[in-house]
Amino acid sequence: MEFFKVLHKYKLARACEINTVHGTIKTPVFMPVGTQATVKLMTPEDMYSMGTEIILGNTYHLFLRPGMDIMKKAGGLHKFMNWNRPILTDSGGFQVFSLSQFRKITPDGVKFKSHIDGAEHFLTPESVIDIQTTLGSDIMMVLDECPPYPAERKYIEESLDLTLAWAKRARDYHKSDTSFLFGIIQGGVHRDLREKSMEELFKMDFPGYSIGGVSVGEGKELIYQGVDWCAPFMPENKPRYLMGVGTPEDIWYAVEKGVDMFDCVFPTRIARNGAVYTKEGQISVRNGEYKEDFRPMDPGCGCYACQNYTRAYIRHLFNTHELLGMRLTTLHNIYFMLRLMDLIRKSIFEDRYEKAKEEFFSLYKLRS
Repeated sequence: MEFFKVLHKYKLARACEINTVHGTIKTPVFMPVGTQATVKLMTPEDMYSMGTEIILGNTYHLFLRPGMDIMKKAGGLHKFMNWNRPILTDSGGFQVFSLSQFRKITPDGVKFKSHIDGAEHFLTPESVIDIQTTLGSDIMMVLDECPPYPAERKYIEESLDLTLAWAKRARDYHKSDTSFLFGIIQGGVHRDLREKSMEELFKMDFPGYSIGGVSVGEGKELIYQGVDWCAPFMPENKPRYLMGVGTPEDIWYAVEKGVDMFDCVFPTRIARNGAVYTKEGQISVRNGEYKEDFRPMDPGCGCYACQNYTRAYIRHLFNTHELLGMRLTTLHNIYFMLRLMDLIRKSIFEDRYEKAKEEFFSLYKLRS
């Protein structure tokens, strides 16, 4: 089984496929985030019905709760959550390093205190591989340090050296032929450090590569700058994953630069606050203007929510604090993102990416 194959290119944009033991993933792909072994408010059947091919799990949270003893007894994350398609897990590094006052970094790994009960834990590049192996991840990430923004250059230089050393240890330790380990490009907002990161990681010959250390508070202009510096120069024969970035406008931008994979909590997070994507842009169904609006959230949308419920009804659900409202908006936003990826993939195969992008944004208005 060939792990990765480029099927068609239009300029830098790529339509590819990734093959795992749990199924094939067509790219460009948006991966809904299932932090705690669930995509919030969704069942696996909901996700299957919308055509979800892969979801993302969070190593840090699952390591702490339910813990690896329970995960082993359950037979891994797929069985635990009744999901039989691919799962990508991050390393937990982002979460650990966001606990800046509760963790200590050493060359060996990172010691941290649980945000749940204050218990001390120690993660190493090797133990993170063991955890993700217990989870049964199809695609794993190396342990990396994700510097905040802003940060002093000296700190980012030292952080990068540590991340590269950890990546080498993880690459040497990972032996599975049923999971695939990705290296993570770091370097902050410094082009030369990004280039150094790529040069060293590419020597290690990972099955895939991620652009990390973006979407950490630096704003879209700097996120896009990081994409420009990395994506076009990543190996042609390996998947390219942009971590934690995934609004419609971000995806259109990054696919054009050669990115294949995206994850982001934003579409589901805003849905739980009543904000939904439509072909004309983002709206909030909680607003008073929708009190007597008996149209679907996004007229013409094929999702279950839009086929069966109105803006007025969903607004009512939010006003009365009924959970069904959040469930319907979440389902819709995931469906919207998945159909967006279908549209983008089709435009690549048809060699009309710019035209499709122009048509999309002729209707879709960005929020100011």
